[in-house]
Amino acid sequence: MKRRTLDLLLTWTGALLTVALIGAGSMLLWGYNFANSQVKTQLAEQQIFFPAKSAFANAKVGTEITPSMIPSVSQYAGQQMLTGAQAEVYANDFIAVHLQEIGGGLTYSQLSAKAIADPTNTALAGQVETVFKGTMLRGSLLNAYGYWTFGQIAMWAALGSFVAAVLMLLLTLLGLRHYRQVDDTSVV
Repeated sequence: MKRRTLDLLLTWTGALLTVALIGAGSMLLWGYNFANSQVKTQLAEQQIFFPAKSAFANAKVGTEITPSMIPSVSQYAGQQMLTGAQAEVYANDFIAVHLQEIGGGLTYSQLSAKAIADPTNTALAGQVETVFKGTMLRGSLLNAYGYWTFGQIAMWAALGSFVAAVLMLLLTLLGLRHYRQVDDTSVV
């Protein structure tokens, strides 16, 4: 095979890979924007706000703010929940703590089984209802976090794809330059 033919073949392959990487990066960037926008829109509609900064001054077990919440939840004090990262913190470090306290460490299914065994216990039935609602909200927020995380992965993959496209374009241009410089009679 002639060297010029090989150079031309590799240059065209590089050009096609550059276009493919730009296309992939564009689609990944679109996916990131879509996921981010959906999560922000859905969370904004819920109008969930983190407790005010002043609430963290009197953190005590059994109150709205427990000492375990200070490292994670306090960073968003007073803010409206709009991102997946905020949803994760609210779900795992705020709601989950309160669910543990309300249910005495029992899950919804465990409390529900106890309530079924004792249908006259209205206090237990109230606990079951509250833990159910909290568990559902927590699950919804964690789903928002998961969806947002996929968006973040798409963003990083898009950036990687664009960087690879630039590198491939450079290599393609170098290959084109080499194609023009090589002697037509050279054989590989």
